[in-house]
Amino acid sequence: MEDDKPLKLRDETDFFVCDVFDAVPKDDIASMEHPIFSLSAKPDKEVRCYQLNGYNIKITPSGIGLATIHDKDILIYCMSQIVAKMNKGEKLSKTVRIKARDLLISTNRGTGGRDYKLLKDSFERLRGTSITTDIETNNKRIVEGFGLIDKWKIITEDLKTDKMVELEITLSDWMYNSILGKEFLTISKNYFELRSALDRRIYELARKYCGKQNEWRIDINNLKEKCGSQSNIRHFKYLIGKVCESQQIPDYEIFLDQNIVLFKNKKEQHQSLISKKQNIQLKSSTYEKARSAAPGYDVYALEQEWLQWWKDSGEPELRSSDAAFIGFCRQKYQNSVKPYGLLL
Repeated sequence: MEDDKPLKLRDETDFFVCDVFDAVPKDDIASMEHPIFSLSAKPDKEVRCYQLNGYNIKITPSGIGLATIHDKDILIYCMSQIVAKMNKGEKLSKTVRIKARDLLISTNRGTGGRDYKLLKDSFERLRGTSITTDIETNNKRIVEGFGLIDKWKIITEDLKTDKMVELEITLSDWMYNSILGKEFLTISKNYFELRSALDRRIYELARKYCGKQNEWRIDINNLKEKCGSQSNIRHFKYLIGKVCESQQIPDYEIFLDQNIVLFKNKKEQHQSLISKKQNIQLKSSTYEKARSAAPGYDVYALEQEWLQWWKDSGEPELRSSDAAFIGFCRQKYQNSVKPYGLLL
């Protein structure tokens, strides 16, 4: 008679450790397309309902308000780490363990006591904001309400300073499915340097809709809706005018002509100039070699970084653009492989 052996249940303490140095920032496509996050600096307690492209979205705030676009930094950080390890074929989990200081530094925040307090507030808003939607992620339709994260908890805390040291975050199934389904886009690291909430939202839309095209046009009224702005159209148009004046949006130039907003891709313009000068066109096999040279990196993001480095170096003549790019990727990866303790 066979021994009765208890079924081995999945260890509920399984978690994913966020420890990837210089992970390339990723943003999920669904929240880039739909105005889920608040742009307001004040607590936003208004329930929002949208009907966009056949999808219904209802966003309900907690008692302390809706999650803001700055709170979204936490999701971007977790997603970027998970994608980097997914590209290496490592084990994943929707529960992630992070070092609070690493998160603050990676998202261009301070590390003072107030910054840790604000980080805790961000977790509360992410957990408390409820979304009811029928948006599909990874071919799965989520129709019930859910939070942007399922839960969070402090694992260790510095009792002398009252600062969080290590935390665990459990992502929602909706967010985790979007990662597994590779429904995300690489975004500029300069995104975290944008302080204005509207600037961040404008960049997201530019990245989503303009992407690698030369340009993208949108009516000011449609742009206001996609931004989720609560301003009237006159004030919103004024704010967009300020965005056009500053031209601080990474990778894109923004222009306002009457009621039409024009986005122009600066990288595509630069790539066009390079192609004309030296006819740089990488072979398809080069990208595969680049992935081997820099495992875990987004090779297309590295390509843009390499082209910028080439320009900043005075546009030297290249014997082989393919070999030069692979060498750049290899050096980038070698420089990133450092003991984790040196990152602080």
